[in-house]
Amino acid sequence: MYILSRPEGALVTTPTNLRLDDQLCFALYAATNQITRAYRPLLERIGLTYPQYLVMMVLWESDHRPISDIAGRLQLSTHALSPLLRRLESAGFVERQVDGADARVTIVSLTPEGRELEQGASLAQYDVVDQTRLCSEDLGELRDALRALVVDLVAEAS
Repeated sequence: MYILSRPEGALVTTPTNLRLDDQLCFALYAATNQITRAYRPLLERIGLTYPQYLVMMVLWESDHRPISDIAGRLQLSTHALSPLLRRLESAGFVERQVDGADARVTIVSLTPEGRELEQGASLAQYDVVDQTRLCSEDLGELRDALRALVVDLVAEAS
C-alpha cells in the first residue's frame, strides 16, 4: 500500500472524495474531449485535424517560425510536433526549410494554401464557441482561469 503525504503549506486540508465527478482533472478531460469532438467535423471540411489546427494557429499568428518555437508555444516536444508538420507539409499547407544562418534550425512557413485555410478555421472556431452557449465574458473568464491554472501547475512542476 502506498501512502502519499501532503507537502507543508498545501491548500487542501481535508481528504478529498475520490468520486470521478468531483475531480477537476476529469472535468477538464471531458471538456477537452467535447471541444475536440465539436471541432472535428468543422476542421475536416478544410482538411485539418485538431492538433494540426493548433499548429496552423501558431503560424497564422506569426509565420516563418522555428520548429522549437512552435513546439514551445503548443507545449509539445519537437518529436511530437514532427509528424504533424510532416502531414501539414504533405497536404501543401506548410513548408520546412533549413535556416540559412543556422543549419541546426528548421523554419516552418505557411504556403498560400495554408494561409487560405485561416478563414475556414475562423468560421469553425466561431461555430464551436457558439455551441458552448457561453457569453463572451464567461468564455474570457474561463479561458483566463485555465491559463492561470496552467501557469501555476508549470511553476509547481519546476
